[in-house]
Amino acid sequence: MADKVYKVAVVDDENEILSMISRFLGRSGKYNVTTYSNPVVAVDAIDNEVDIVLLDIMMPQMNGLDALEKIIEKNPNQKVVMMTAYSTLDKVLKSHKEGAINYLMKPFDSLQALEQKVQDVLKQ
Repeated sequence: MADKVYKVAVVDDENEILSMISRFLGRSGKYNVTTYSNPVVAVDAIDNEVDIVLLDIMMPQMNGLDALEKIIEKNPNQKVVMMTAYSTLDKVLKSHKEGAINYLMKPFDSLQALEQKVQDVLKQ
């Protein structure tokens, strides 16, 4: 029996981040990655078929905390990991309160660490 292929949604306004994560996670065949550069579009598109969402906090069209709230409203069990280069304790605490499982600091320590975080969250 083949291993499960996880559906990953990545939401970030930086195309380089989207491309890098998509290529890295997609290379193993364990992840089917869909990217969104606009959080408004992502909120509408992400459904309960998505296993995990990687969601940037700072985006111009809608901030990640508002997007998180809307995603969790649609699917209270959605696994979401927040990503930010501008972490403040207030934002981290608010994202946990709104339903995020974890967060990643950008720039990433390594893409392997990002993948490990994704695997850890998927096991929860």
